[in-house]
Amino acid sequence: MNQIETRAKSAPSRRLKPKISITSSDHARLRALAEAAATTMPDVADWLGDELDRARIVRDDRQPPGVVRMGDGVAFRDNTTGQVQTVSLVYPEEADITLKKISVLTPIGVALIGMSAGESISWQTRTGEVRDLTVTEVHPK
Repeated sequence: MNQIETRAKSAPSRRLKPKISITSSDHARLRALAEAAATTMPDVADWLGDELDRARIVRDDRQPPGVVRMGDGVAFRDNTTGQVQTVSLVYPEEADITLKKISVLTPIGVALIGMSAGESISWQTRTGEVRDLTVTEVHPK
């Protein structure tokens, strides 16, 4: 089985993925990050690459309000448990779970990037469990 087939089988797919948009500067840095992580974290790096491939790229000054970008605070609801969490989406070197700073190189970080308030997405935990979340609020950095 090749890498594309493996990725297709492991990627969350229970619901249609929402449209996402990512600023050009975030897109460039995230693309480099995904490529750098390809050998150490292949599943997450592949999923991030897939998200970047499907994202609408917008100029930094044209990102619509309410869309999650790097550094933003985001509130989301786990649709299985009903639990609401508020975190900041950050690059790996800034991640600190005690400060609720979630790395974009985690499954939930990949799920959140480019999402808009009110949208839902399925994502797969590191243990293989598929979960659904809904973004409830976006707090710009």
